[in-house]
Amino acid sequence: MNKRQFLASMVAWVAADTVRAQAPMWSPSQKWARLVIVGGAEDRVQDRIILRKFIEYAGGPLARIRLITAASGVPDAVASSYSAVFADLGAQDFAVLPLNSREEAMNPQLTSEIMKADGLFMSGGDQSRLMQTVWDTPVMEAMHKAFHFNHCCIGGTSAGAAVMSRHMIAQGEAVLRPRKDIVDTDVGLGFLPTAVVDQHFSERRRLPRLLSTLASRPDLLGVGIDEDTALVVERGRAIEVFGKGVVTLVDMGQAQTNARDVDEEAQMEMLGVQLHTLPAGHRYSAVLPAPKGWPAGLRRAIELLVKPGPVYL
Repeated sequence: MNKRQFLASMVAWVAADTVRAQAPMWSPSQKWARLVIVGGAEDRVQDRIILRKFIEYAGGPLARIRLITAASGVPDAVASSYSAVFADLGAQDFAVLPLNSREEAMNPQLTSEIMKADGLFMSGGDQSRLMQTVWDTPVMEAMHKAFHFNHCCIGGTSAGAAVMSRHMIAQGEAVLRPRKDIVDTDVGLGFLPTAVVDQHFSERRRLPRLLSTLASRPDLLGVGIDEDTALVVERGRAIEVFGKGVVTLVDMGQAQTNARDVDEEAQMEMLGVQLHTLPAGHRYSAVLPAPKGWPAGLRRAIELLVKPGPVYL
């Protein structure tokens, strides 16, 4: 299956969980399908809030947590760092998956390990390197099955965050103003079918880059995640932000732009863009009644994020 076929023909999967209009009392330990999308540079030395939360969402100290370092150019060093941190945080069943080449991505034993995992965490590095390793392999299929059917918690930081969306930012300079066709995109893992993720967001001044990306794909929700900040997407239910920064949501659904009419790399007019900044420590439900005063655009953005995506099989 090539990337064009993947985009055109993935079968939509309806979540097996019944989402009730009035959700039951929520507990972090409940086994929901969750994505933990980290903007990069998460604290691994002091409070380590994000990695602690990831262990909690994976099932606690006894959870089977596996690390994927395929995005990194120095996988051994990254593996050593995370191994020490997860051990110090009390994870008793942590291992690094031997996944640094397409040949390894074809290994049935590796796919079996993924299917048994309670939590999969993807390190930073180069998102294109990661996708070149796993694209259209049994590993990619196993990751989708583990998430959609086993409710495995999927986490990723920096490059590991960028690959969460189906429409992935591969590279692009941090421009001062939105410009046409200055961002290279590719196909990601597709866990977020209606969004595109950018990381290191406030620290690297990437709002113009995200706007430039959305100019050609206004149907997608833009998601910018700050460093040491995580966006948790609870499939069909809610989103949550924790860490030290904010998550910025950019919605072009009702906006107007002259992107089709201007030359390549020209500055663009963008009218009616909706922008939401969600600080750490807040949870936003997609199933409970919206609090009084909530803008309709915010509810729409949350619903786009939690919408169950297609399964790669």
